[in-house]
Amino acid sequence: MKKFTGFTENETFTQIPDSFFQQLLPGIADLDELKVTLYALWRFEHMENPIRFLRRQDFIGIVAEPDPALEKAVLRGSLVRVQDEAEVLYFLNSPRGRAAADAFARGQWKVSQDAVPSQPPGEHANIFKLYEENIGPLTPMLADALKDAEQTYATEWVAEALEIAVKNNKRSWKYVEAILRRWKEEGHAKKQDGRDAKELRGRDVTRKVEDFLKR
Repeated sequence: MKKFTGFTENETFTQIPDSFFQQLLPGIADLDELKVTLYALWRFEHMENPIRFLRRQDFIGIVAEPDPALEKAVLRGSLVRVQDEAEVLYFLNSPRGRAAADAFARGQWKVSQDAVPSQPPGEHANIFKLYEENIGPLTPMLADALKDAEQTYATEWVAEALEIAVKNNKRSWKYVEAILRRWKEEGHAKKQDGRDAKELRGRDVTRKVEDFLKR
């Protein structure tokens, strides 16, 4: 067994609903069910898509055989499963997840018309790690600045700006931030427009699903 080196202060974290610990965890005796439930919570938390779902194959590698564990999670009510002629999708049993599952079951949207599940977050997507590897140790003030930047710019932008700062021997956040601001206003305007358009489309899909649920 490879020993875990420990959690860091600057990695991303996943929010777990209190009801998981209060209602679900005491009743879960099967380790595989626990694994798929926690994995689903992690994946859904980090998805950017307005409609968030997973497929069976997304759980392969988390447990040896995902079907029995997924069946238990569905029967327990942790996950919602919906199937049509071509797809079997799993949603979180939350207001958003139930609305999306119901809309899918009624044919209101198709997977081919919407984004596929977001890829799992990885170390490459952690701008805190990128900063420490390229610039230096983080302070609480810098961590807050990076959190703000994470909401404004694509991670690829931050990585590219950090690389430029290192090449120019300007290892400071002010320099990196200046590059990002210039790109947003000038050089990377088209990329930012695409990012904004994607966010706008996502909000529109979410609104349609929520409106459908209210009918």
